[in-house]
Amino acid sequence: MTTWKQLTIYVSEFDCWEHQPLHQVLLGMARRQGLTGVTVVRAISGYGKHGVFRTLNQLDSSTESSALPLLITVIDSETAITEFFSLVKHMLKDKFVTCQTIEVLSISRV
Repeated sequence: MTTWKQLTIYVSEFDCWEHQPLHQVLLGMARRQGLTGVTVVRAISGYGKHGVFRTLNQLDSSTESSALPLLITVIDSETAITEFFSLVKHMLKDKFVTCQTIEVLSISRV
């Protein structure tokens, strides 16, 4: 039986790694590692540890930043997630990252 893990990485859409968007770099690395699934979701608003409110609503004069949060969700076996995280953790030193065990109810392999 496979123990499935979900790694969630919280970044900003303006975060970069070596002059490339961080989320794209992580997505590419995950694909090269052959991970089962990765999704990048762009939030419409939010704030993090520094309390800077970020929103898509450009008409709201109370906004402090337009760099929206991105959630990168990676799902695979415990072994694959551990290997992937060991490759990328140096890129995520100041990022919020969570990992949890999940139950996969259905999977489609194309």
